[in-house]
Amino acid sequence: MNPLVNLIKRPSFGNSLKDWTAIVLGIAIYAIGFTVFILPHHIVIGGMAGFSTLIYYATGGLLPVAAVMYGTNILLLICGYKYLGKGFVIRTIFGTTLLSLLIGALEGYFTTHPPLVTSAPMSVMMGAVLLGLGIGIYYSHHGTTGGTDIVAAIMSHISDISMGRVMMIIDVSIVSLSFFLPFDGDMEARVQARTQTIIFGLLCIVIYSWLADKYIAQGRQTIQFIILSEKWEEIAHRITHETGRGATVWDAQGYWTGDPKKLMLVWCRQTNAYDIYRIVHEVDEQAYVTTSIVRSVYGNGFDRLKIKKSNHS
Repeated sequence: MNPLVNLIKRPSFGNSLKDWTAIVLGIAIYAIGFTVFILPHHIVIGGMAGFSTLIYYATGGLLPVAAVMYGTNILLLICGYKYLGKGFVIRTIFGTTLLSLLIGALEGYFTTHPPLVTSAPMSVMMGAVLLGLGIGIYYSHHGTTGGTDIVAAIMSHISDISMGRVMMIIDVSIVSLSFFLPFDGDMEARVQARTQTIIFGLLCIVIYSWLADKYIAQGRQTIQFIILSEKWEEIAHRITHETGRGATVWDAQGYWTGDPKKLMLVWCRQTNAYDIYRIVHEVDEQAYVTTSIVRSVYGNGFDRLKIKKSNHS
């Protein structure tokens, strides 16, 4: 499931300082990865950062990346407001404002000085890793910086094209357009130079998209606990009140002894797993605990089940 689907539906940020801190940290990591390692090598990547880079180099640096990014994001929000939830708009304004401020503070220095990492392949890989980490962090905590997210969200409302496919088309198109940026040399030289930067841009997209997906999936991974304990009631009470996760209890019977037992079923995110282990250990060290990874859980507190309508009658 594309994380943007749930992100758009959420009414607000997370309820804790941890979410806010993580969003700021993720955006800061993204800004550093892009401005320090990608931009100085004239590499155009996907998303609003890539589009803003195109405008920056097309105008000979007249329009700063941060200014183009912020202005375009606000324009997109205005145009697509009716298709987007209020919470998504608020999160986007916060995210794009912070990202633009950070990029604006860094780009002046790093576009007028030699690259920090002179090897373009090494710099692109380092930048892509930071981009993927940053995106994963702020998405996992319900943050967004807008850009192609807005376009994809609007397209998902007015067409049957998936958000992931829209974002892929936009990203590849942005990178491909870098071929037409101003260049001193004949067509053969342009093809040689631009082919290399386009490959770097596409490679960057693959790396940061893969890392972000892995990070987000790890945080959203669902763990299933089955717990057998004589102190099941205390364990269930603590799990419910300390982690916010529910516990389902059903009757069982020991085959050998014939004694009645209580089994508990608990589903939780990966981030809650340690707390549940801790609670069980503190209440009953003799408890039996099995865990398994569940591919998906749909319902209250987990993912929203969406069935795409069939085009066939």
